[in-house]
Amino acid sequence: MTAPINKLGLGSGQFGLDQQAGSQGGFRGRPRDAEAREILGIAARSGLRVLEVSGHSAAAEITLGQVLPKPQPFALTITSVRPDRGPDHAEAEIRGQLARLAVGSVEAILAPSATDLFSHHGPALWDRLKKLKDEGLCKKIGVSVYASDDPVGLARRFKPDVVQAPASLLDQRLLIDGTLAELAGMGVEVHLRSIFLNGLLFLPPDRAPSHLKAAAGRISRARRLIAEGRSDPLQAALGFALSRPEASCVLVGVASAAEMSAVVAAAMSPPPDLDWDEMALDDPDALDPRAWAAA
Repeated sequence: MTAPINKLGLGSGQFGLDQQAGSQGGFRGRPRDAEAREILGIAARSGLRVLEVSGHSAAAEITLGQVLPKPQPFALTITSVRPDRGPDHAEAEIRGQLARLAVGSVEAILAPSATDLFSHHGPALWDRLKKLKDEGLCKKIGVSVYASDDPVGLARRFKPDVVQAPASLLDQRLLIDGTLAELAGMGVEVHLRSIFLNGLLFLPPDRAPSHLKAAAGRISRARRLIAEGRSDPLQAALGFALSRPEASCVLVGVASAAEMSAVVAAAMSPPPDLDWDEMALDDPDALDPRAWAAA
């Protein structure tokens, strides 16, 4: 059986490389590139396989390429731009991203969303991603989805190699309805994201966003069950996600080397013996990413 830590992947979006505070505006007064280098070093030494690179500026991508361990140990995943400016523009941006990261190819290239694939320009983008895969710029192509996107229907139409989907201790919709199991049964590689649901498990109830007030009782109950099980929210969230047989990768985001070390330690601990079913939220507002964006 694959060790849980080998299913853990890292998202680079929280590294802080795009923040405008000068080169010394990092954590504890450290330069951000030094912090990113240490995060990546811990991830590599711990055996993390996947590194997702998306949402960075060109300058941050160059910095990230400079601090990646050598030889580069990760299966890199990048995301294409939206397809509305045409496939030639999307390909140019992808090739530019590879150049800035100082790599000749990546493991996977994802379309940004199901909405983009189903748009007027989506099929042309998908055809271009297939062409880039055939040319060896990547081994896999895929798409990032939400629970409301009909991921199975999308997979039947486009036949992606990888689907990145949200699932967590609190948001179990795609697990409960069998979507992720069906995707895995179709041979699709499932990458879980948003496993901390915007840090909701870590927030005290009185600090939860206003649109989550109706779910506050359920969240408090989940926190109580975790505490009664002699665990903590980090261990519980990771234990739940890493134990899912549907998932081949579980993506986490960290903002510092200390957070990376804490995630690795929690992931290597035995998963807590908890009643996962009792912690799932059924509040549509709490689970709607549009509500989070507007909060």
